[in-house]
Amino acid sequence: MHTTSAQSVVGFAGMTHLGIVSSASVAAKGFRTVCYDPAEPTIARLVAGDIPVIEPDLDDLIRANGERQVFTADLARLAECDVVYISTDVPTDDAGQSDLTGILALLGRVGGVLKPGAVLVILFQAPPGFSRALRVAPHARLYYQVETLVFGRAVQRALHPERTIVGCADPDAPIEPRYLAVLSAFGCPILPMRYESAELAKIAINCCLVSSISVANTLSEICENIGADWSEIVPALKLDARIGPQAYLAPGLGIAGGNLERDLATVVALSERHHTDGGVVRAWIANSKLRRDWAARTIRSALLDAKPHAKIAVWGLAYKENTHSIKNSPSLATIAALPEADFIVHDPVVSADVVPHAHVAAGDDPLSILADAEALLILTPWPQYRALTADAVARNMRGRIVVDPYSVLAPKAAKEAGLDHYCLGAPRQAAHEKA
Repeated sequence: MHTTSAQSVVGFAGMTHLGIVSSASVAAKGFRTVCYDPAEPTIARLVAGDIPVIEPDLDDLIRANGERQVFTADLARLAECDVVYISTDVPTDDAGQSDLTGILALLGRVGGVLKPGAVLVILFQAPPGFSRALRVAPHARLYYQVETLVFGRAVQRALHPERTIVGCADPDAPIEPRYLAVLSAFGCPILPMRYESAELAKIAINCCLVSSISVANTLSEICENIGADWSEIVPALKLDARIGPQAYLAPGLGIAGGNLERDLATVVALSERHHTDGGVVRAWIANSKLRRDWAARTIRSALLDAKPHAKIAVWGLAYKENTHSIKNSPSLATIAALPEADFIVHDPVVSADVVPHAHVAAGDDPLSILADAEALLILTPWPQYRALTADAVARNMRGRIVVDPYSVLAPKAAKEAGLDHYCLGAPRQAAHEKA
């Protein structure tokens, strides 16, 4: 805990995933936090300890914060705060287009109750030009802070950021001391820059991630067809200092979750508006759409072309593990692309009610849903699934086909168990074929 933290009260407006995780991390550094949301049911859940988002370690963190972290539906409580973050998530549609209408309304309400001299910080992702155009607070006390949370690892990243990027009206001016005290509590480099640079920095980060993902998806697909194995290539890339050990090189079923899609849409729109070249970004989007269909293409070829009404078990509905989010979920897209099949599904946190399909049943246990299934699709790599063995799958499943894009089951063990195992980046080899 930092002894200087008692000097400032920090407010957060918006208790979505971003606001809940960010406020909890600031409270964990010893600051008293006022966490506001206009939705009284949301606040009631938070006060009761029923956290409405799924994140590893988040419940424990909020419980440990105790009275330092106050949840309220009373807007006037933000008048107590020296620094106030606008911390609600930005809603996006399936095309990655953002809707800022509600956030602009929230900004207006919060601006009306700020105490004189308070600092206002934009924490949600805004398009370039957004912060400088705001008039809710003097620019000398208005900042844009780049959030880099990742679903499923948000608490770790919030508590231990690599760096903090801060957009300022004048990056050469000192950061306001009360806000600087909050930033300094996290013990990482602070990078002040003009508003527009900070707003574009988050997009630049995500474009670099998408670039790596697109390389992995493109070359892993080639691996599947020439007898190479992408998992053998990745260590060589990560040992190259120009690429690095933390590079995003795991192939996947396209881009999902909403944030990356939004940033790609923003770059395409900016390139069109300013007549710059956005061709590479359009190529990334096309690559993502191609890989999104991998699981559906694979199960059609392996089973459904011959038996279109086969029963298929699905493990995982969330767009990735350790989150409840289904935004642009590859699992839901795969199921929707196979209208003829009969599905039984399991996910640790997502209800089967969200599945857009006429023939779907839900099961409480991942192994029990295999009894009548002719194939298994493992479409979200939850830790619970990684704890299950290929032998257990083979014993419990009627069929032999497992479409496992993320290699949740060890490929060698799957073949030894007699399964026909299909995963991204490796040759498609049935159990009876030679390795």
